[in-house]
Amino acid sequence: MTVYITINLFASLKKFTPVSSDSYPVKPGITVKTLLEELCVPEDEVKLVFIDGVKHDLAAVLKGGERVGIFPAVGGG
Repeated sequence: MTVYITINLFASLKKFTPVSSDSYPVKPGITVKTLLEELCVPEDEVKLVFIDGVKHDLAAVLKGGERVGIFPAVGGG
């Protein structure tokens, strides 16, 4: 069974955004960590993950229908 999520990658991670980011197919039960591996996003570049506007860690499980936002660490000066 396949379900769909919306993925938004920001700033330096934007280059990893899949073409089908508004309706990205995943298997129910996939973790954010596995999703990052699937998208070839280096885990050490990820600072924050939000699922439906709530902060989560990489072990969070996706069921389908979620909006996932992935943010890098941001430097400033």
